[in-house]
Amino acid sequence: MSFLKKLFGGGSSSDAAPSAPKRTLEYNGFVIAATPYKEGGQWQTCGTVTKTIGSEVKEHRFIRADRFSDEEAAAYHAILKGQQIVDQLGEQVFR
Repeated sequence: MSFLKKLFGGGSSSDAAPSAPKRTLEYNGFVIAATPYKEGGQWQTCGTVTKTIGSEVKEHRFIRADRFSDEEAAAYHAILKGQQIVDQLGEQVFR
């Protein structure tokens, strides 16, 4: 439903993703950035996993269903999810 509201102009600007990461962490050669965004009055877990391979910067964006009442909790959870992605997939996440 939220997708349709945004598509037809019903979404508020407060529901947009932030331009800068709330938190970042260098982890096993990757950079994990937490970019939670407000959705329906709560903070949605969202982030990126980035790594420079050769001369190319690779990035994987992830969004999880987990929502929190405050931005800091969502950012902390995004960092944990990013670490889990790196541990489980490593560079395969970019394929």
